[in-house]
Amino acid sequence: MDQQRFPRKRTYLMCSPEYFTVEYAINPWMDVTTPVDRDLAVKQWDRLRETLVGLGHEVHLLTPEQGLPDMVYAANGGFVVDGSVYGARFKHEQRTAEAAAHHAFYEAQGWRFIAPGETNEGEGDFAYVPEAHGGLILAGHGFRTEIPAHAEAQEALGRPVVSLRLIDPRFYHLDVALAAIDDANIVYFPGAFSAASQRVLTQLFPDAVIADDEDALAFGINLVSDGANVVLNSEATRLAGKLKAVGYTPVPVELAELKKGGGSVKCCIAELRH
Repeated sequence: MDQQRFPRKRTYLMCSPEYFTVEYAINPWMDVTTPVDRDLAVKQWDRLRETLVGLGHEVHLLTPEQGLPDMVYAANGGFVVDGSVYGARFKHEQRTAEAAAHHAFYEAQGWRFIAPGETNEGEGDFAYVPEAHGGLILAGHGFRTEIPAHAEAQEALGRPVVSLRLIDPRFYHLDVALAAIDDANIVYFPGAFSAASQRVLTQLFPDAVIADDEDALAFGINLVSDGANVVLNSEATRLAGKLKAVGYTPVPVELAELKKGGGSVKCCIAELRH
């Protein structure tokens, strides 16, 4: 029997792909020889934003800046828990300036901002599961975020942090390999993680939805969920079926252009947890 799922209103931050292009390659998905249709990227992004608003969520907008083509991946600019923001510090110099734009946004909102001393890429490598084991932060490392940032985030946010090692460069951020699907559970692709990290996840989340490599390579796990509705890449049909089977409502969106930069739904969306 399907379990009944209840949505909770969320507040999100997004940034238009007005200046999006692939002019450098900092992950295995980026190919500078593949042209980007920017108008289509904006159209697909707009549809994603409208989908979130249509589900009853609030979406704040960050102003895109010329010369920062990856700003559309708003999830990477910070990590917010209970109104406190642990700021980002990007690994690659091409994205460094994005951190200041996010900082300015949070400052204007009057949020408590903790400046990072360690390299971390915000919600790209941090996920929050508020009702799992009293409230856990899951944190990825291996490609972008450095391990010392996990301890720094724990101090900044006052929540226990579980470190998970990513071992496949295609899954260079935690958010392409794992996502919270409600306040207590997750979906993940085991093959993205070290054997020890897989054991940790099995222990912490025995009822997790397990995605296969097909779902993962279609950027299906790079999703956002309000606890009932799961907005995910339309190519991840198998994962949509698995989520439906356990009572979630899949909401597919087409984001082919933004995949060219190595991201999908979640990469475009930071959750602002008041």
